[in-house]
Amino acid sequence: QVQLVESGGGLVQPGGSLRLSCAASGSIFSINSMGWYRQAPGKQRELVATITIGDTTNYADSVRGRFTVSRDSAKNTVYLQMNSLKPEDTAVYYCNVESRSKPFIAFRSYWGQGTQVTVSS
Repeated sequence: QVQLVESGGGLVQPGGSLRLSCAASGSIFSINSMGWYRQAPGKQRELVATITIGDTTNYADSVRGRFTVSRDSAKNTVYLQMNSLKPEDTAVYYCNVESRSKPFIAFRSYWGQGTQVTVSS
């Protein structure tokens, strides 16, 4: 099993910044990708940003240029730097990791418990 611990959410004014962190631990042989999704009230969960083991990044159009995803492979940790935050960024942000516990088996997807980000004046 893999455990994900998220931190860094909170309340911020429009135009402000926050940095989310997610540390993965447990039975990890290798990680394929790490990333962030979010879910606003009454809406479906959506991709925010992901980063692969080869450092290829993918962003939702709504956050490109404002958010930056990065990782520390030595710590199995993924970060999301969020700048120029808008009220529409308000949501619960979930960390996602695709990993496997041994070689030559399929990667599995794991989710964090979620951290609330509220952008409001």
